[in-house]
Amino acid sequence: MNKLQLKGLIAIAALASVFSSCRKDRITPDPVDPVAPANGIYILNEGNFSRNNSSLSFFSIASKTTTPDIFKTVNGRGLGDTGNDAKIYGSKMYIAVNVSSTIEVVDAKTAKSIKQIKLTNGGVDRQPRSIVFNKNKAFISSYDGTVSVLDTASLTVDKYITVGRNPEEMVISNGKLYVANSGGLDYANPDKTVSVIDLTTLTEIKKVDITSTNPINIAADNYGDIYVLAYGTDYPSKPKLIIIDNKTDAVKTSKDIDAGYGTSFIVVGDNAYYITDAGKIAVYNVKTEVTKSENFITDGTIFKAPYALAVDPVTQQIYVTDAIDYSSNGRLYTFNDAGKNQDVNKKGYVMDTGINPGTIVLLSK
Repeated sequence: MNKLQLKGLIAIAALASVFSSCRKDRITPDPVDPVAPANGIYILNEGNFSRNNSSLSFFSIASKTTTPDIFKTVNGRGLGDTGNDAKIYGSKMYIAVNVSSTIEVVDAKTAKSIKQIKLTNGGVDRQPRSIVFNKNKAFISSYDGTVSVLDTASLTVDKYITVGRNPEEMVISNGKLYVANSGGLDYANPDKTVSVIDLTTLTEIKKVDITSTNPINIAADNYGDIYVLAYGTDYPSKPKLIIIDNKTDAVKTSKDIDAGYGTSFIVVGDNAYYITDAGKIAVYNVKTEVTKSENFITDGTIFKAPYALAVDPVTQQIYVTDAIDYSSNGRLYTFNDAGKNQDVNKKGYVMDTGINPGTIVLLSK
């Protein structure tokens, strides 16, 4: 989840939100949980913009050991400039390196490079941002206004789908791919749409006007709702949480939310987790549509610059990175389902990371 250090540059004032409650019935099946909890943790570190110093850290849960930059150790070269997203699909991990405009495909267990894919259009970098998967296809949003469709067997791009301006995160729900079009490179005129792509025809079938500008983060629940965080451009402004019905693709509601800029909205079961503007970890119940907790952390742990989140759906462990000062190495913390710090190394946190630890990837056994 790359923010290009926007967390350190943009402050969005926010107040605690009050959410109305309603009953929701589950209409889609739960996702299949991993067969085992995570036994390893990858951290994709963005590095500093245009410094060519992205890195991939790894922590072994079994041995409690850290490899500071496993990609460079294994492959003898660096990742490139501004690692933006990483996800595991099957036996491979796919890493989007934004400014270098590459997709690194590596063995998920060893980080050994399988293929580096350059995403360009007539020699112009596309700048990949986010990755999701469906039926042996990887979908990659890029700042040039496209979603690449990558075949995960041949590792070649089948087609490019034109969407909105500067697309960011994506989510799959009800047979459709939803793409948050930020328009974030045009500060004076950001986008305010979510593209809807039919996964059968691989075509954009509509753009949903969410009225709020600069949508970046997007997620889905098991009740037919799509959640979009839109940040606007005015200062001070409150981020908006926009909820879209995945049957009609119509906006159901829009609410103020105390989210920090660029935080992921991670839905696991009936709970969504996000980083607040005050640097806390909030929990929102997607079934009742009320805030369950304004701070999940119960042991007094305080972050300097909380940056990325991940949740193990098997153990309910919560992982949080701290970018500290956005220019030096960060840290990874883990908390149990009661919000208590799991001080595995007796130093208050799990591991030291690289600079700007923006994406957490859990490696299952």
